[in-house]
Amino acid sequence: MTPRVRVLEVMEPPDGTTRYADQLVEHLPESVDIVWFTWRRALTCRYDVLHVHWPEWLVRTRPSTLPRRLATRAAFVALMLRLRVTRTAIVRTEHNPEPHEPGGRTERALLRWLDRRTSLRVHLNALPGGEGPSDVVIPLGHYREQFGVHPVSTRVPGLLVYFGKIRDYKGVDLLLEAFAAARADLSLRVVGNPQTPQWRSLVEDAARADPRIGYVLEFVADDTLVAEVTAAELAVLPYRDLHNSSVVLVALSLDTPVLIPSTPVTRAIAEEVGPGWVHFFEGTLDTADVHRAVDALRAAPPTGRPLLDARAWDVIGASYARAFAAATRSSALARPSTNHPEPAQIAR
Repeated sequence: MTPRVRVLEVMEPPDGTTRYADQLVEHLPESVDIVWFTWRRALTCRYDVLHVHWPEWLVRTRPSTLPRRLATRAAFVALMLRLRVTRTAIVRTEHNPEPHEPGGRTERALLRWLDRRTSLRVHLNALPGGEGPSDVVIPLGHYREQFGVHPVSTRVPGLLVYFGKIRDYKGVDLLLEAFAAARADLSLRVVGNPQTPQWRSLVEDAARADPRIGYVLEFVADDTLVAEVTAAELAVLPYRDLHNSSVVLVALSLDTPVLIPSTPVTRAIAEEVGPGWVHFFEGTLDTADVHRAVDALRAAPPTGRPLLDARAWDVIGASYARAFAAATRSSALARPSTNHPEPAQIAR
């Protein structure tokens, strides 16, 4: 029997839309009690596991003023010392090897401290060298149940869609540049919330210059997302860097083929889901990549549905429960670590 574990989740709580947080918590067994992160809870409440997803979330502030940065770093130091004294386990789900937007020297020192204190790492993909004693592989889950309740659109031949947050590493500028030279039978929808006003202006300017481009530049509800994605012949995700992506799984959950960068991770996804669903580009996306993917898709359209059985959320939830319990046992047996930054490093 899996022992009861209280977990402090370091991410925003569910808000009624379909997100990773909702999926994970909904499918955890009753043996796991979830508490959502606030600094007050982190520093005063009882919990067995601190579950970190994007560690930079613990040391960055918005707006990033000097007083706020200093206060957040002081709180981080207090948290780390408390975790050490109480021997609380730290579980980190490694969504990305490094933050997409790099931080400064102080941030890197603080995050190295967190890394050294981590009891168990959850990897979303198989490790090339196999799992070590402090590693476990639990993949991202699919979104068929959650999005399956919404009506789908009729596919529009030649329609491409980009969806998701619009930020630097996702390469929307590369997509707009490639699409500008695309043949006349193609059209493009850009759906997502821009991270900066500059990204918003970039999309709006491209749409003014090319009537084939349409957009919805905001966070959209689930029903709107389903309608946009299922209308497209192909989802194009021109990322500069892709290690893991829920967006890819959303598209595949909605039976929409994807064009994504070729990496070991994305090649493994292609093998998993079956032929015809995943198309690749090498390096930087260009117009030829778009034409090649559309032509290949039309010449050999996929049949059935993508194979996503290994990504069922009830299996994922049970795996996380076992991981939390194992981390708690490991942390209880370990001596408190003395590996932490010098005070001078923290103050910088």
